Amino acid sequence: MPAIPYWHVDAFSGAAFGGNQAAVMLWEDDFPPDEIMRSIGEENNFAETAFLVPCDTPEADWHLRWFTPECEIRLCGHATLAAGHVLLEQGWGDAVRFQTGLAGVLSVQRGEGGYELALPAIPTAPGEWDEAVAALGAGPQLIQRSPDRYDVFLFEDEAAVRALAPDFGALAAMGDHQFICTAPGNDTDVVSRVFVPGAGVPEDSVTGSAHAVLTPFWAGRLGRAEFTAYQASRRGGLLTCRLDGETAWLGGPCVTVVEGMFRY
Repeated sequence: MPAIPYWHVDAFSGAAFGGNQAAVMLWEDDFPPDEIMRSIGEENNFAETAFLVPCDTPEADWHLRWFTPECEIRLCGHATLAAGHVLLEQGWGDAVRFQTGLAGVLSVQRGEGGYELALPAIPTAPGEWDEAVAALGAGPQLIQRSPDRYDVFLFEDEAAVRALAPDFGALAAMGDHQFICTAPGNDTDVVSRVFVPGAGVPEDSVTGSAHAVLTPFWAGRLGRAEFTAYQASRRGGLLTCRLDGETAWLGGPCVTVVEGMFRY
């Protein structure tokens, strides 16, 4: 029975039971079969499980893949931050680089108040989507969309975002899109909620990839490259967002709540 090093991390949180949960698992030589990773993701039942294998290329230190309870995904910010936290706490140094198959090379470095995660900034363009608006149950002021299935719905204020009660079945039927609902915040510059039911995550707790979209989206509207953000899920999470060219730097702490071995 294989025994795999395992960490359960609350990302974008400085205390247990906040932020977004991720499992981090380290393999010595190569990834297990995809069906095993999918089954482990289902067993963990977190939004994402991060799978790591050492990488010997000059560009990166580790290979990284992510699985939800249902499928592999193209990009996950909070599980990447969790993976960086685990490795840096294990003595890796002040920064670590990840080679991903679908999102290129990502990095995590130590930063003020925790860590900073570098993700590619994801641009969006104005669009329309009447079916999604109907499923969200409220009309946004603006919709912007990305070909990579990141969709931003801008609402008037934080109260409107918090009041959303989507039809998750209807959203799931549209595919594995991220439905990113956002507005100016009350106590932070920006507030959001993120729904991804098509990938098995009805409402995500704190979504790094969504903030790779929101960073360029809001930097232009606020007229500055740095701002604070809060994802108003049940668990909630605070982030700092910084746009540097084509890179979105997302800052926040992490805490390990379980460490041990996963056996299957």
